[in-house]
Amino acid sequence: MISKDTRFCIVGLGLLGGSYAQGLKANGFYVTAIDINEESIDYALNQGWIDEGGVTPTNQLLDVDCIVLGLYPNVVVKWMKQYQDKIKSGCIITDVTGVKRGIVPEIQSILRPDLEFVASHPMAGREVSGVQYSDPNIFKPANFIVTPTDKNTDTAIEFVKDLSKELSFNRTTELSLSQHDEMIAFLSQLTHVIAVSLMNTNDNTHLVDYTGDSFRDLTRIAKINENLWSELFIMNKDYLLKEIDDFLDEMKRFRDTLETEDIEEMKRLFIQSTTRRKLFDK
Repeated sequence: MISKDTRFCIVGLGLLGGSYAQGLKANGFYVTAIDINEESIDYALNQGWIDEGGVTPTNQLLDVDCIVLGLYPNVVVKWMKQYQDKIKSGCIITDVTGVKRGIVPEIQSILRPDLEFVASHPMAGREVSGVQYSDPNIFKPANFIVTPTDKNTDTAIEFVKDLSKELSFNRTTELSLSQHDEMIAFLSQLTHVIAVSLMNTNDNTHLVDYTGDSFRDLTRIAKINENLWSELFIMNKDYLLKEIDDFLDEMKRFRDTLETEDIEEMKRLFIQSTTRRKLFDK
């Protein structure tokens, strides 16, 4: 379990990695960090969010009890293959990646037997990127998902759950890799597709002086990191395509209801959506 002597390394000081570092350091833990951008390391050092940092994964930086991989999905497996020989025996490794089936089995298949990778996903973020925007307060209203496999020990799973408690997440749950990716296709990826598509429906920039809160709220997540999200979408293509098809079917249903002026069906859809949405108002 986590104790005050537990040492952490954050690999990738972006928004989430920086927020992990800041939150852990504020709780009195020893935190090191690795990032290809030296400016990010210097920023975190100057802010007092990390004790040590560098652009190269040295043995000193990786002499820790837990590593958090805050990397893009396509980089995670490559990083583990390249640097796992430098990691201290017994280290528990976790991640922040938004898809799981495309990375977890491969990492666990190549991992040294004295290391353990327990995948997890903090359901938190902002429409900005970079360590300068990091803030552990984004975790307090957020959910934290652990996605263990049969290659994980109970001890390591509980360690990662303890990590979520240290960072003050609102709720921690377990899902299988497939359950996670299916869930994320609907709750996160489809919503981003809708927001992006709405902004791309036509050149609506001339409407900026007239818009209300409904449009701003609905399109907030259209401000999107094109490099990260294209990777996430491709790695979860099967589930996301299904969700898009289901959404298009529902849009067609609503269009037909409007075209035929079926007021009763339209009201039924409004009542159903209102009832379902109220479950999220907690």
